[in-house]
Amino acid sequence: MSTKKPVILIADDDPEILTMLGIRLSKKGYQVLEAVDGNQTLNLAHKHHPDLVLLDVMMPGKNGWEVAKELRADHAFSNVGIVMLTAIGEKVNEMTSPLYGADAYVDKPFDFSDLETKIKDVLTARAQRS
Repeated sequence: MSTKKPVILIADDDPEILTMLGIRLSKKGYQVLEAVDGNQTLNLAHKHHPDLVLLDVMMPGKNGWEVAKELRADHAFSNVGIVMLTAIGEKVNEMTSPLYGADAYVDKPFDFSDLETKIKDVLTARAQRS
């Protein structure tokens, strides 16, 4: 049985959210990578092949939807979970996230326990598919 920590790539252009999520998820036992824009997110994804990408929608360069679409178009990332994290509005997030291949979405402001539950659920579902 593997004891490898799941790798989560957090992509958000808000440094406070990036830091807070990085600390909280690290304390929960995840290995965390951080990106501040869409292009950096794609570069880190290709380099480290994370288990899950936590994507803000509104970022410089490529937005979160564009990143999700690119990851889903690449067969190498078929087992990578994607959770959209955004303040664009619940209804917009609910309608658009699945269109771009996201497994789940969380609206900002968010409750960390809700986000953690979604992360665990997506990681579990993705692991069962492989």
